[in-house]
Amino acid sequence: MTDTVHRLPSAHPEALPPEAGALIFGRYAFPPNDLGYCGPDRAGELLERVSAGASGPGLEEVARAFEGAWPYLELIGECLGRAPLDPVVVEAYWLGGPVLDHCGGAAFVRSLEERFRPRLTRLAFERLVAAVANGGTPHHNFHVFAVYPWVGLLRHGHVDGPLTVLDKCRIRGAQVLVVEGDHAVVESRHLQWDGHMLSLAPPTAETVRLRRDGLSLAPEVRPGDFVTLHWDWVCDWIGSTRLARLRQATAQELAAVNACTYSAPAAVLS
Repeated sequence: MTDTVHRLPSAHPEALPPEAGALIFGRYAFPPNDLGYCGPDRAGELLERVSAGASGPGLEEVARAFEGAWPYLELIGECLGRAPLDPVVVEAYWLGGPVLDHCGGAAFVRSLEERFRPRLTRLAFERLVAAVANGGTPHHNFHVFAVYPWVGLLRHGHVDGPLTVLDKCRIRGAQVLVVEGDHAVVESRHLQWDGHMLSLAPPTAETVRLRRDGLSLAPEVRPGDFVTLHWDWVCDWIGSTRLARLRQATAQELAAVNACTYSAPAAVLS
């Protein structure tokens, strides 16, 4: 099988061909992969494939090598009766949406137990499960807030570095203000920490990357567009429906973690 070139329209994921799921995944997976935080050592290939809109076995192979994200895709796919790289599954993992309501609770706990129980003390695992009981779902931002050690570090007084990582590692929405060559100035809401809880600060401007060496993750964007960010990259254009889903998912995962009595299990993926 050869790669298929897809120029993804701004359509509901149900309307997209199944092969497009790997391309959507790559748009969001590239930024941390490029920084060496997760996934295989194939960032250059990943950016080239995504920029060209080339989905196929090569891109699917790269996606399966993301050991942090892949089990979430498998869980969502199992709950929905779809393949892990189905566009509906992939978009739910990165952006959220009502489909995740079918994937929390006991099914999510079982998945976390298979992945993390052997690596944690009983108390640490119970603290992770508490975030699910508080409404956590298999969304990327749950992994950032509840599984990674950064919230635990915040609660132990280490603020600046962990807060920056939490903010950049989560998927967040923004509005494009100005396009300047390979970069854009966007307005977004950053995370803030009051010593007890995480919340979203008022909107501020920041500069993010659109392209590198002529290669991009997102289709062309213009001032006024709403986009998604991961680390310092624009990943995709989103309309009002997707933006609302992402905002709701972010609020839900923040509430789940903020409601936990104890900090996240800092030993899980440190």
